[in-house]
Amino acid sequence: MADLQRQSMGLGQRPALVVVDMIYGFTDPACPLGSAAESVIAANRQLLSLFRRKGLPVFFTTVIYRNPQQARVFRERVPALNVLQPGSRWVEVDARLDRQANETIIEKQWASGFFSTDLKTRLVAAGADSLVVTGLTTSGCVRATAVDGLQHDYRVVVPREAVGDRNLAAHEANLFDLHAKYVDVQDLSVVLSLLDSVVVTAQLQKAQ
Repeated sequence: MADLQRQSMGLGQRPALVVVDMIYGFTDPACPLGSAAESVIAANRQLLSLFRRKGLPVFFTTVIYRNPQQARVFRERVPALNVLQPGSRWVEVDARLDRQANETIIEKQWASGFFSTDLKTRLVAAGADSLVVTGLTTSGCVRATAVDGLQHDYRVVVPREAVGDRNLAAHEANLFDLHAKYVDVQDLSVVLSLLDSVVVTAQLQKAQ
């Protein structure tokens, strides 16, 4: 069966970066949920550097369970999620990403960064018109957040080197499917160039 026809959407004039669950629970292999994520961290550092330099909005997500009723069925399905408790190191953003004080952390309990959170409200307040979605894991929370970004009428770009998964086959299959139907999956170098072009255009328009 032939692939669906699709248009590359790119980014708008004020993209926001949404870094999904780059917390120790997922970046440290010592955690039951974690995996080696050095290359994903390195790619996110490049993106963060550019977003910060250009003054574009940045959001992080974390997962924290504050009572037994939050995401009860999800936690029954994946018991390892129960390590994500308040005050635990596992819920902290990996220090290698050097989160800045003005970069909001969105606390969530389910897969999507949008579900039962105020992420959409904060994106609107920041003037964001498109999203770059990164983080862990490709087949889970990254996919859910990227699809929900589309469902909130944002153009979404996923840089392939800036996302990762414990399962390589799941990683590749989900990137293929995301690109086929929902978002633009691009190489990191392409996304960095795209961001440079978008910001330069915006700066030129402001100067005129």
